[in-house]
Amino acid sequence: MPIVAVLFAVVLIASAPRYGYHRDELYFLAAGRHLSWGYPDQPPLTPLIAKAMAAIDPDSLFVLRLPAVLAATLVVVCAGLMAREFGGGRGAQALAAATVASAAFVMGVGHLLSTAVFDLAAWSVVSLVVLKLIRAIGVSAEADPPGESEGRVAGPEGVQAGYRNLLWLSGPRWWLVIGLVIGVGLQNKLLLIFPVLALLVSLVVFGPRKLFATKFFPLAIGIAVLLWLPYLVWQSSNGWPQWEMSRAIAGGSSGTSDSPIMFVLLQFGLIGPLLVPLWVFGLWRLAREKRYRAFAAAYGLLFVLFLATGGKAYYLGGMYPILLAAGAVPFAAWLGQQRKRWAAVSFVVAANVISSAILFLPVLPLSALKDSPVLGINYDAGETIGWPEFTRQVGEVRARLGTDVAILTDNYGEAGAIERFGGPYNLPKPHSGHNSYWWWGPPSDTATEVLTVGLDRDYLARFFTDIEPAGHIDNTRDIDNDEQGAPLFICKNLRAPWSELWPEAKHLG
Repeated sequence: MPIVAVLFAVVLIASAPRYGYHRDELYFLAAGRHLSWGYPDQPPLTPLIAKAMAAIDPDSLFVLRLPAVLAATLVVVCAGLMAREFGGGRGAQALAAATVASAAFVMGVGHLLSTAVFDLAAWSVVSLVVLKLIRAIGVSAEADPPGESEGRVAGPEGVQAGYRNLLWLSGPRWWLVIGLVIGVGLQNKLLLIFPVLALLVSLVVFGPRKLFATKFFPLAIGIAVLLWLPYLVWQSSNGWPQWEMSRAIAGGSSGTSDSPIMFVLLQFGLIGPLLVPLWVFGLWRLAREKRYRAFAAAYGLLFVLFLATGGKAYYLGGMYPILLAAGAVPFAAWLGQQRKRWAAVSFVVAANVISSAILFLPVLPLSALKDSPVLGINYDAGETIGWPEFTRQVGEVRARLGTDVAILTDNYGEAGAIERFGGPYNLPKPHSGHNSYWWWGPPSDTATEVLTVGLDRDYLARFFTDIEPAGHIDNTRDIDNDEQGAPLFICKNLRAPWSELWPEAKHLG
């Protein structure tokens, strides 16, 4: 298992600096420069991490992505450890870790600094620790109640009973770890609350309910709520914009939003089609075994919830490491010492690694990307290309105008790119009505002209009476991403001061 984790980390590190920044990474860097206890679309942890990495090297994409590599590697390690909790030996642990490492979803989120990779890591740790709690309960059922073995001769059976009693006594303390991880995880992404609640409900319904019979359970809740509280206060003080944001995503405002049909179909691609039999087998195994049935029920609850509410396909991604680990243990036992069987399985995992890497890591040269299926399958790949060229074109247009010309963009990616690459072109701080940029304020009322990026004429007519076209964005590689062909306009004569117009510019998505 350690070898698998190291190889996985090496692959992610080697691919980290290729292509370029993702729009979300540019946004996190901008949010890190406006640190707050909350934002309309996320808690503060990932912007804080982005700020810390920028403090080490503000120009290094490699450094920015190192925390994502570590988080994704932790997921791989947790998969192996979950297989061990299920009773698997080294072969099962290595198989669980390898299948998770080969997963398209894990590779994809491990390549980019995002809230998704830390959310996946947090849920993997929670799943592992809950398994440890269940194991401790199983051991305690076999152990003598504390005190009954006092005075017995310390033979092999006595030593074993003592170990069981020690595990019985220390097991509930794992709740404190769960509370800590959930609290930190909720400072990264609100999504974590759903698998947490789904698993708690499933444990209450299917057991083992003995997990909750300890003072450490309410202590864990207290720790999680205390760590989460600053973000909740920020949301409450700002009118709960996260709920508006969630409705916008459910309505399809995100580039990675999925229709109900695609939500279902993409579940077979998150890990890779070749590994579907293994995680389905793992789900079946969890459903059959009473003490683990809550995990299978939680998967079912989350599937229905996200399907009904317009969730993205990857929202369910955190459940697959435990499904793969559950399936790996009996499967590895069936493989036994048969080298031919292991060779066949290794070939399947290797094929999954190659296909996942080609589609979700920047493996192909940029010259080959346009004619490949990558952009059609992996939306995020296109969003990592062309930002320096984008900024250069904006800078060239503004250079022909006066120094008082402000910049207004359609989305946070465009604004973040101008902040990151605009220095050589003397570009001012950009403005946008998108998500947090709206909170950071409008252009100055003294700006006589505004250069707009990505906003169409009909929208701009709500704010200006004089609108002149100034060209279109071209990434020069004919890559079909969200900025290719975006319009540029020079706008004059505001209909009212920005202080009056700015509320109309707000849009979440």
